[in-house]
Amino acid sequence: MSNSINSLGLMSGTSGDGVDASIINSDGKGQFKVLINKYFQYTDDISENIYKLKRNINKVEDIKKYVTEINDLERKITLFHSNVVSNFKANNDFEIDLVGFHGQTILHSPKDKYSKQLGDGNLLSQLSKKKVIYNFRQNDLAEGGEGAPLSPIFHQLIVKEKKIDLPIGILNIGGISNLTLIGDLKDENLISKDIGPGNCLIDEWMRRNKKGNYDNNGEAASIGKTNELILNQALEDFENVTDKNINSFDVNDFEINFLRGLDLEDGASTITDFTSNIIASELLSEISKSNLKITKIILCGGGRKNKTLIDRIKKHCGNEVKFETTDDYGVDGDFVESQAFAFLAIRSFFKLPISFPNTTGCKSPSTGGVLVKNF
Repeated sequence: MSNSINSLGLMSGTSGDGVDASIINSDGKGQFKVLINKYFQYTDDISENIYKLKRNINKVEDIKKYVTEINDLERKITLFHSNVVSNFKANNDFEIDLVGFHGQTILHSPKDKYSKQLGDGNLLSQLSKKKVIYNFRQNDLAEGGEGAPLSPIFHQLIVKEKKIDLPIGILNIGGISNLTLIGDLKDENLISKDIGPGNCLIDEWMRRNKKGNYDNNGEAASIGKTNELILNQALEDFENVTDKNINSFDVNDFEINFLRGLDLEDGASTITDFTSNIIASELLSEISKSNLKITKIILCGGGRKNKTLIDRIKKHCGNEVKFETTDDYGVDGDFVESQAFAFLAIRSFFKLPISFPNTTGCKSPSTGGVLVKNF
């Protein structure tokens, strides 16, 4: 482990509720050890401004319109992340060699070769007195990729480290759902793509109804009754308008206006059915296309805790696949993404590829991220 270093991964996902933070030790290749995981909730002010900006920014042209708000929020988000680093430094003995700073995505538009994460790497480096790697997606976009998903190389490492039988699928249900299919442990054979919404639409429905930021355990959905007419029309519309050839989605690729007029519980049930239908059908379709005889899927991400969502995904999948969670293998499913960005920062530091033709669509295996040392 002579080349192994400690990296702090900071991930703020599409839910915009806070920062998942993980320190791992790794050489960026064949091993990793988790030293600590911790969650830091955003202030209401930051969360509300994230939701507001995301609602207003739907295309690249909107970025210029909201430049003042973007700059103001970016500074607040960076200062918040700086406090997270300070907290780790003050309360842990682990040396932090590197910080992997994902930032807060406010627009991801692969067709425009554009992905905007709020987070000033220079400022974070200056405040934390640490080397920071940020802007992970830009190089992949420049290399013909879609800038996402980037976690598959870490998913593969989990499978290797935990000696999980192959072939296997890993389904991360965050704001968006992405699927990684692993047939062997060769980087270039990794297959991954976003397959649909994850928590984003359910969360948005709860927020619009002023019932918090998510449906805890899927309780509202479990009480409600799905409106089959609305559901079937929405699924048909999704099939007709969604480009299945793309590898990555933005939350703006989906909307919930079709739920208008439904009460909280019926709307929650209908949108949970909509989400589970898409995840299950795309999951089975991708497995079939891969020609890998995958019969087991390992779940991670916040969506794995939504019992109603998971039960409905299982029902739609029938007996074709069995589901487990990363937690069953001793890996906390809440922190897979923050650990992934700690790992990607190490790979970037050693100039190793973080994206591959079968994960993002880039022309050849590509590294990514910008290293700054501003102290």
